[in-house]
Amino acid sequence: MQNNPNTTLITPTAPVATATHGGRAKCLQRLVRLDLPVPRTVALSFDTVHQIALGQLPDVGSVVDQFDNDALLCVRPSSQDPDWGGPGAVLNIGMNDARFETFCATMGEAAAAAIYTRFIQSYATNVARLDPDMFDDVSDEGRVGLEQTLRAYEEETEEPFPQSRRVQLAAVLRSMARAWEGTSARLLRQAKGAPADAGLGLVVQQMIFGLGAGQCGSGVLQLVDSATGAPQVTGRYLGQSQGRDALDAREALYLVRDPRGPSFEEEQPEAFETLKTHAKLMRARLREEMQVEFAIDDGVLHILDGVRVSRSSRAAVRIAVTLAEDKIISREEALMRVQPRLLTELLHRQIDASVKRDVIGKGIAASPGAATGKLVFNAAEAQSSAARGEPCILVRRETSSEDVRGMHAAHAVLTERGGITSHAAVIGRGIGLPCVVGASNLGFDLVEKTLTAKDGRVFRAGDEITVDGSTGQVLAGAAQMQEAALDTYFRTLMEWAEDSADIGVRANADTPADAQTARNFDAHGIGLCRTEHMFFDPGRLTVMREMIFADTSDGRRAVLERLLPMQREDFTQLFRIMQGQPVCIRLFDPPLHEFLPMDRSGQRELAEALGLPRSTVTRRIEAMREYNPMLGLRGVRLGITVPEIYEMQARAIFEAIIEAGRDGDPVVPEIMIPLVSARREVELVKTAVDAVAAAVRQESKLDFDYRLGVMVETPRAALRASEFAHLCSFLSFGTNDLTQMTYGLSRDDAGRFMSDYVQLGVFDEDPFHTLDYDGVGELLTLGAMRGRATKPDITLSVCGEHGGNPESIAFCRAAGFDYVSCSPFRVPVARLAAAQLAISDKIEGAAAE
Repeated sequence: MQNNPNTTLITPTAPVATATHGGRAKCLQRLVRLDLPVPRTVALSFDTVHQIALGQLPDVGSVVDQFDNDALLCVRPSSQDPDWGGPGAVLNIGMNDARFETFCATMGEAAAAAIYTRFIQSYATNVARLDPDMFDDVSDEGRVGLEQTLRAYEEETEEPFPQSRRVQLAAVLRSMARAWEGTSARLLRQAKGAPADAGLGLVVQQMIFGLGAGQCGSGVLQLVDSATGAPQVTGRYLGQSQGRDALDAREALYLVRDPRGPSFEEEQPEAFETLKTHAKLMRARLREEMQVEFAIDDGVLHILDGVRVSRSSRAAVRIAVTLAEDKIISREEALMRVQPRLLTELLHRQIDASVKRDVIGKGIAASPGAATGKLVFNAAEAQSSAARGEPCILVRRETSSEDVRGMHAAHAVLTERGGITSHAAVIGRGIGLPCVVGASNLGFDLVEKTLTAKDGRVFRAGDEITVDGSTGQVLAGAAQMQEAALDTYFRTLMEWAEDSADIGVRANADTPADAQTARNFDAHGIGLCRTEHMFFDPGRLTVMREMIFADTSDGRRAVLERLLPMQREDFTQLFRIMQGQPVCIRLFDPPLHEFLPMDRSGQRELAEALGLPRSTVTRRIEAMREYNPMLGLRGVRLGITVPEIYEMQARAIFEAIIEAGRDGDPVVPEIMIPLVSARREVELVKTAVDAVAAAVRQESKLDFDYRLGVMVETPRAALRASEFAHLCSFLSFGTNDLTQMTYGLSRDDAGRFMSDYVQLGVFDEDPFHTLDYDGVGELLTLGAMRGRATKPDITLSVCGEHGGNPESIAFCRAAGFDYVSCSPFRVPVARLAAAQLAISDKIEGAAAE
């Protein structure tokens, strides 16, 4: 038995491994090696359990023979990762009529009847698959209640309750194996990250009753708080109980002295101190915070099991850091133990996990965090709410640049349309605003200002809802929240990640507030500043519209002269915040029609502001309308055909360098040309920018440096990078538009059908959420390779939203990119992912040697 790899008696030297027998079996072996009082246990391997599910039982007799003849048994699941779950434990296997009479003499009829009754009911529901309601008529306790339970079982199954321990154990093993192999269980664990073929081991352990004469009971203990990770003995103990009954019983004792009631420490001080000693030993030797399941049998302490303490995201960070600071694990291992996605929960308010959710709709979780507020249906209402100090949720069909100020005023955004890289999603992530997009199962009526749930409930302007941008759910009313937790442990973990990571992480930041957030998270600079968002301020929008309506180049320059000081001040603030760090500024990108009003009232107001007939304004706007503006006159095309805009922006950048450099470390700005597809475009813009730089140098009598580069976001730019790389200092791949153009998908509309595509296996994942390695990834690889073939020292980066995705960062590292850039609130996630990738490479390299 001991050397049988399939049915193994757990001893210090038995062939047990997590990969073959599961985490619980391996943990029990480690406890045995520590000489802890663990009951006799046999482990069944993954292969054995799989064969049981197929109908091929092992030699159950050889398993039973490992235990005393009168011992009762329990069976627990042992999956490779405890988070993958498994079938529930079955206790008291081997209980029958004869043992009941024996136990009546040794522990009393009440305890014996409780053990037998519990086993029959557990066997009926977990093994015989009977409805638990069949025992509702059992009203008595003791021997009478037991007889009622046996009668109910026999009437339902039309056969007597099995009396053989071997038969009972075989049935339990078969039931648990088949439950693991079932479709529902497989889908559930796959949702938790388990592979489709994940195995299950089982452990068969001698029962410690926790019931009977003398001091008897059971409980659980851990040394940290699961919510915060702070040192604290927590758990419960219940006399005359089995398994984890103490966690659900009101009469359970506290473990340590507590003013609210009696405690285990007071009633059994010696057992309590021994238990704490065992728990501390497990923490040190198993190198993890463990929850200890224990039982007391006639005053004797037994350790039944040890499992990893369940923990919140906040606790996970503190536990990992504390274990490293206590020299139990290394810093590198602490970094590897925290999943990057957990940091997202730390950075934003979240709905309390214990809250019951009244879900009224669901969309795409586009920007994490949760918020409660009153419904508003346009940006002006959001700003009014903010002025009154009232939290609000901005509801739009889809957002546009004109909604940015309203988004800043709102506590969350909800849209009917859009995908993971839609306007609302990108801006929401950038400013840390919870956002759910593509909530098409809600009825949006922006005229009547209502939201209608599938169940018919109607929510009107002013009604309160909660938006959960982490799950995509929309909830009725206000939900209880947990606040963000950026404590010293988080900062320590980020410092360690910075030391380990070998690829840079910058932030996409459009405003001083974004830049300050990036600085607070120690971003390596700004990788993308979208300058167009600076023009939607009401005070600038009118001037911008005047420029659009100007008929001549001189007329446009005259209007832009009024925007120059505003733009210069924007850049000066960014440079001062990011002193000593690079700031990459993308020149004006969107089509001009986005700055013009489409509704009649807006056009009338514009006509009044410009002193023009309304018909002239309407006709001019209609003339500018494009069939497909995202592929029309925008980006570098606009910069070449209306060069005055780029000239003004270049002057604003250079004058801001001089201004910001007067009282701090110099900044070397990076000027990025958007939507390039041909070398001549780069030549024309470079010539214009260099001319402005020369003029500013001559006027100021001061010198300064800057770098010029290209945003590679068209397939042609990636394929022809060798033709213009020599003109550039950097190539920054804008994977949002590059994905859109490669697939021919609208990133704003793809959300309508993307979930169907993923479910049907057309795409493995939403390509706007996870970088498409095969198609878009090949373009990145070709662009990088051809760019460096022409200019070996050219800087390569990704500045689309994929830059914050851990899987995409892995691709960028492998392709030799210098840095990734993402929304400010995703910088910690990206940095931790980058550190874990570097550590993994180091581990693999050491193993290969």
